[in-house]
Amino acid sequence: MTAAANPVSVQDSTKELSMASLFGGLAGHEDKALVFHYDGRDVRPSYHVTEVKTGAFNALDCGANPESWQETFIQLWDIVEDHRGHMPVGKFLAIMGKVAQSVPFPAEARLTFEVSDGVTPMQLYKADAISIDGGIVRVPLSARPSSCKPRDRWLEQRSSCCGPKASEPCCG
Repeated sequence: MTAAANPVSVQDSTKELSMASLFGGLAGHEDKALVFHYDGRDVRPSYHVTEVKTGAFNALDCGANPESWQETFIQLWDIVEDHRGHMPVGKFLAIMGKVAQSVPFPAEARLTFEVSDGVTPMQLYKADAISIDGGIVRVPLSARPSSCKPRDRWLEQRSSCCGPKASEPCCG
């Protein structure tokens, strides 16, 4: 990526791209190659979008607090096939449009990418930004780490000037 790239990003590093922000960043670039970047490298030019799924989740965190969210998963199969280039943005958007006809996904749902080469186990990633560099639209993916939600809330409140101050950072 060159210094001339035009990033479309979420400024707060704790934020992630949603489906709406991903689609918004891709709009108008239909003829450009869509390149996902993970683990220090680009997906192979012959990658496939093998599955898109969405769901509503209800859970109990480690502090016995109820949690609920909506999440959309885009599965990328990072394989080698001859005579293929990176998928154009327009093809990706057409795939997602076709999915939305049968499996509607909420625009602001949490967005997770599942990536595997078909041999190594699938890994989970999130996207924080989109950059345009010439004829390429690049979406860097970073690992989706686990976290302790009560601790995350405690840290968020602690850094806020006006929020309530929790005395315990975690569930323990």
